[in-house]
Amino acid sequence: QLQFVESGGGLVQPGGSLRLSCAASRSTLDSYAIGWFRQAPGKEREGVSCIIGSGGTTNYADSVKGRFTISRDNAKNAVILQMNSLRPEDTAVYYCGSMTRGNCYAGSWYGSSWGQGTQVTVSS
Repeated sequence: QLQFVESGGGLVQPGGSLRLSCAASRSTLDSYAIGWFRQAPGKEREGVSCIIGSGGTTNYADSVKGRFTISRDNAKNAVILQMNSLRPEDTAVYYCGSMTRGNCYAGSWYGSSWGQGTQVTVSS
């Protein structure tokens, strides 16, 4: 059973920034693509970004391109999602999970083995 632990969420004003962290074992990070997904109230979970390995391949949903950056922190065995220029519509619970490398490469947002999630609220 894969395990992920998300952290870093909070309340931020529109235009602000947050840095989310997804901690997992080194073997998990090396064996799977890691995806960030989010779920807003009343909506289905949607893909946000994913990374394969140490970052040779990354992918982003159109709604976050140019604002979010995904990376890997090997020292902390974590995948980082840096979120800038946040908007109210980014408000959601953010989850990380595993993806196949093919789905990440193709931008096919199917994931599994979710963590508990971290709440991001963008509001003035």
